[in-house]
This record gives sequence, structure tokens and C-alpha cells, in this order.
Amino acid sequence: MQSHQILTSTLDDAAERQVDRPVAALFDVDNTLLPGIASEIRFFQYLWRRGLVGWGELSRSAAWLAQHVPPFSLHSLRERKLYLAGKRPADIESFAREFCQSEMIDKVSREGRARLDTHRQAGHQLILVTGAPEFLIAPLADFLDVPTVFAAKPEQRDSLYTGALIPPLPYGRGKRELILAHAQDRSLDLAGSYAYGDSPGDYDLLELVGYPLVVNPIRGMARLASRRGWPTATWT
Repeated sequence: MQSHQILTSTLDDAAERQVDRPVAALFDVDNTLLPGIASEIRFFQYLWRRGLVGWGELSRSAAWLAQHVPPFSLHSLRERKLYLAGKRPADIESFAREFCQSEMIDKVSREGRARLDTHRQAGHQLILVTGAPEFLIAPLADFLDVPTVFAAKPEQRDSLYTGALIPPLPYGRGKRELILAHAQDRSLDLAGSYAYGDSPGDYDLLELVGYPLVVNPIRGMARLASRRGWPTATWT
């Protein structure tokens, strides 16, 4: 709790601090800004209700999982989006905008919005870093007025999605790789920057900055945060 209060205090007076290099605020999305079930799972359900995906896509995804080690690891689905294979990007993007408007915007946490506003007022560069598909995150970023997004980019061939993703995948070490390259390009002060994430997939991102905050920790992240001395918070 004390370390969380210290972090909050640094944000309160951030606008008064003079820094030689720009500071960033890096936000994971699923279960961080958007508490609860992952946005892509809810989007798949949304497409299912509208008949754009069905048992065929579900069975292909299950077969893909069964072929990989460890068996039925969800990480395999982060690398492959078989439900998109053969779909027209324009159709998926249209549904994604509708989904964002109806089922994502009102679920952004109050604390997350407040933290975004505080960083914005302090002049920090706002960045979303997430393994969710770009077509889901881009309209959310527009609504939140976040100019920079690193999200999963689905591969296209002959104007159709292939089901593959364009590397690097913004998850785990991929997040670190993307942000390090971006920081070098923009001369960001990572030691003075902030990061927010919920799971071990955000560990490499949180480790990059001077002010990490573990939000809504899952999959052993509370234990990892305690071990590293990182503050934790619950956003609803």
C-alpha cells in the first residue's frame, strides 16, 4: 500500500518535474484497462451470435491447440487466429468497431481512465501495449485519445486474413522488444516511465520502467510483484 501511495504521489506532481527526455505511460489492455474476460474472447462470442463464426472455427482452433506443446496451452492461440482465416478484413473491422462501441468502451475501468488523464495532463506519452488484435484496440485507442498502439497485427493475403500474425507478437518478450525499439526511436526515458499490467505476460514490460504497477494480478503475478517489490492495485 505504501509503495502504491508513493507511485500515486509521483503522478500528482509529475507536471511540475522537469525531465530531459520524454516519459511514457505504458498500459496493457485486457484485465488492466478492461477488467474481466479478455476482449478477444468476448469478440469471438459477439461474432458467434451474429453467425460470422461457428463450430468450424472452434474445431480448427481446438485442433491447433491439441497439436502444440504444452498441450492446450492458450499461448498457441495468441500466435494463431484461426477464426479469422478466410475472413475479409473490412467485415471484421466493421464488426470490431460496433463491438468496441457497444461492449468495450463502457467497461474501461474508472481507475484506468483517471490514470490515463493524469498522465495526459503531465505530458506523458500514452501507449497501449497488448496482445489483443489491432482491429479491436485501434477504435478503443481512438475513444481514449491514446495516440500510440502496439497490438497483434493479423496477416493478410489476397485481401483475406490468413489466421497468422505478423511478428513480433506484443506479448511477453515481444512487448519488451517493441517498447525498447520505440523508446530508442523516440528517446524515451524508460527509467522515469510508468507501466501497468496484470499477468506474467506483462512482466518484461513492467521490468523496463522505473514505475511499474501490477493491476488486477492473475496467474501468480501477485507473488511475482511481491518478490520484486512492485506495488499492486485493483481496478474495477
